[in-house]
Amino acid sequence: MNTPVKKINIPSAFDCIGEQWSPHIAARVNGQEVRLAKIEGAFEWHQHDGVEEAFFVMKGAFTMRFRQYDVEMREGDFLVVPAGVEHMPVAAEECWIMMIENVDTLNTGANESTRTKRDLPEL
Repeated sequence: MNTPVKKINIPSAFDCIGEQWSPHIAARVNGQEVRLAKIEGAFEWHQHDGVEEAFFVMKGAFTMRFRQYDVEMREGDFLVVPAGVEHMPVAAEECWIMMIENVDTLNTGANESTRTKRDLPEL
């Protein structure tokens, strides 16, 4: 094997994330990215057409809002948002999340805005 295997300590990696709602790439696996982010406050309503998005709560809690209902997420909880379903994460206090998304998935989905992040930093 020519390329060294990269090991990352996920909880420690959050120390490198200074800005809320700014996903960082922890790893790439089979066309997917494992992204880490610190969130607080409300994001914006958005959807990802044609792709699912997975969320895992590492630390804290947040609410995943859907148009018809809310899902309360706590440490250790895992949720998959189906493709094309509008959602909005909201965290009353800082929350650390891990997401699994396609490599080309924008954090704001089809709704490009000032919160859209491109060229995500790698940890």
